[in-house]
Amino acid sequence: MSIQERVLERTRTRAELPVALPIGPRTAAVLVLASIAGLMMLCWPLLLAARPGERVEPPFLFLALLPLVMVVVLAEMGEGGMDSRVLAVLGVLSAINAVMRGLGAGTAGIEMVFFLLVLGGRVFGAGFGFALGCTSLFASALLTAGVGPWLPFQMICAAWVGMGAGLLPRRVGGRAEITMLVVYAVVASYLYGLLMNLSFWPFALGIAVPGHEGSLAYVAGAPVLENAHRFLIYTLLTSTGGWDTGRAITTGIAIVVLGPAILTTLRRAARRAVVRPG
Repeated sequence: MSIQERVLERTRTRAELPVALPIGPRTAAVLVLASIAGLMMLCWPLLLAARPGERVEPPFLFLALLPLVMVVVLAEMGEGGMDSRVLAVLGVLSAINAVMRGLGAGTAGIEMVFFLLVLGGRVFGAGFGFALGCTSLFASALLTAGVGPWLPFQMICAAWVGMGAGLLPRRVGGRAEITMLVVYAVVASYLYGLLMNLSFWPFALGIAVPGHEGSLAYVAGAPVLENAHRFLIYTLLTSTGGWDTGRAITTGIAIVVLGPAILTTLRRAARRAVVRPG
């Protein structure tokens, strides 16, 4: 076998490397239910049948239930085969993310959390990515005194970022893989900002954005498309060009610069963490 053929074979092997934490049917069902609960918590004001002008209160019941749902997900994944080596990797990546988030503090959208979420989910799978998103945001909130009603929203949205990375096509390697991860990270960064805006926008009063006539606040009882139109304009004018773009650029650059080395390191750990789905 020639040198070129060996290189191609090695690249093919890396690209087809199985995830270290496969998802069994039971865990997949729990992840789907947790995601549905998160979407309900975010989108229910748009679907609420309320009288015009009626005040809508935050869903404190959802805020209490969603962390419990996440605990069930993590417990289910543990029973499904997450061994001590995978837990060690999860703990290390969560700790690194917590420290890095504290250093960046999200200034101008510069956040160094999401590129590790993407890379971890890519190597270890959707379930690991979901868990990493939850634990990273929870740990960083404890470290930076950022615990509040916004934390469950941050945890579920970050969990989706990691889970989505684990669902990307497996038969992609080399530069094409890095390109795919960068594109995904950029899209995920904007979606994360959009969903986080949706978590508080319906409860803000008297929203007025410079350069736009009229209020962009949520109107109880208004048609879904009308409220969605206001929300999209609000997001475009307040966060898309600033925080979300900064997050997308930071994450994309980090994946390009650090991605190949970190992927190699994580895959070496993955080879030693063979886990069977439960």
